[in-house]
Amino acid sequence: MNAYFNFGDWLVILLYLGGIIGLGVWFGKDQRNVAAETSALTIIGVPAIAYGSNILFIQMIVGYVIARIILAVVMVPHYMKGEIYSPYQLLEQHLGRGPRRLAGAFFLFLETMAAGVRVYVACIPIRLLLGESVCSFGGLVDPILGAILLFVGLSLLYTYIGGVKAVIWTDAVQFGLFLAGGVFALFYIPTLIDGGWGAVMAQAGAAGKLAWMNTNFTFSAPFNIWMGAIGGTVMVLSTHGAEQLIVQRVLACRDVADGRKALALSAVLIFPLFLIFLLVGVMLWVFYQGHPFQIPLPEARPGIKSNDFIFPIFMMTEVPHILKGFLIVAILSAAMSSISSAITSLASVSTMDFVKQIMKGRDEEYFLRFSKISTVFWAVVLVGTAWLTREVTFVLNAAFSLRGLTAGALLGSLIIALFWKRLGARATMVGMTTSLVVMNLIYWPANVAVTKEWWLRIFGAEVFWPWFTLIGTLVTLGVACGVAHLWPERGERGSD
Repeated sequence: MNAYFNFGDWLVILLYLGGIIGLGVWFGKDQRNVAAETSALTIIGVPAIAYGSNILFIQMIVGYVIARIILAVVMVPHYMKGEIYSPYQLLEQHLGRGPRRLAGAFFLFLETMAAGVRVYVACIPIRLLLGESVCSFGGLVDPILGAILLFVGLSLLYTYIGGVKAVIWTDAVQFGLFLAGGVFALFYIPTLIDGGWGAVMAQAGAAGKLAWMNTNFTFSAPFNIWMGAIGGTVMVLSTHGAEQLIVQRVLACRDVADGRKALALSAVLIFPLFLIFLLVGVMLWVFYQGHPFQIPLPEARPGIKSNDFIFPIFMMTEVPHILKGFLIVAILSAAMSSISSAITSLASVSTMDFVKQIMKGRDEEYFLRFSKISTVFWAVVLVGTAWLTREVTFVLNAAFSLRGLTAGALLGSLIIALFWKRLGARATMVGMTTSLVVMNLIYWPANVAVTKEWWLRIFGAEVFWPWFTLIGTLVTLGVACGVAHLWPERGERGSD
């Protein structure tokens, strides 16, 4: 790594890390409650998608925007009624404790798995960036484990000290950094290619890399407009409306108007954000058609493709010093933001949806202390999960799919709580459990080597993850309706 970095690059990186920790210390002075914030989008995976295929993924953004508009109109007022710490409190208000605890358990279990995958995938390029010696702490540990420990530890430090304010502000800083990195790459790469922007677009278009619309309806890959408009909408209704990892952005707002503004701003930014990084991936493909890799492209590993190394390699080898340091910081920002958001959301749900319900009568200071301890616990769990997932070859490319295993159950239960509560707690819990079972039966047989062949022989193709949340939601609602009809629940179903 020393061959590609100079003192200025290292100074930029160290100043960034020191500044992030400093923010945590500063905002930790007046932290008094428990909450969490969303993770930043990766600047590694999106360019890799376009590099390996095209920009068809942009169709998913249609649903991302539609869902945010629906949530701003429908859900924000519900979350701003009273003191809400998690979306699962609404389940207790309308259905009772059982659905709330089941939903919280679903989130904790699957988010731990999905977050562990994201940590592992993020830390492999970080290992490439920082080098074997740094990540292994001088040969003391495996470099992958060292990268995981290093960045989970740094993220935990400012999260533990600063709480929600630190996460919100550092997330904002990190978002700005990796967005700036994407914009820089978008304008810098064409300067390295004869003919500039026009030549890049012409070569990419001739190779089909700029294909952005697919109107064929399929349940399997590749991406199509129906996946975006239908599957993407339902998926984001769950991630932004029924999952703690994202919902806390709204809960951190002062009132309904601010919550709606936050979602509206997110809806406005999401399209250009993804388009920038998809175009960066296309430009990288054009660049490397005429330029050799100065660092050999690593072989694909469990859970991460060789394409995921391309943008980091480009940053290290083709960008001028100092600017290179800022782009490396952009990658570190994405990784650290993802880790801190996962830790805080897991700590918040475990504290507010479980411990606080069991240990009633304690003051807020007690639960704040418990939440801080909980952040350490979940950080350790994420380190272990990320380390173990390196051995599970069918899991590591599946963060979206893993979240999709419970996303439908969570969204379906929230729909019942708000609009169909007469179905009752028992029917809701049966529907949620059935949804989880069905989604596991859809996902695992098609992704485990020993069963994939017969699955493909029977069904022809595996179900692509953009449809997971819709299927899970329909199963939850359908089963709950059937159970409520065949086995009516008597007595109180939960307060209004």
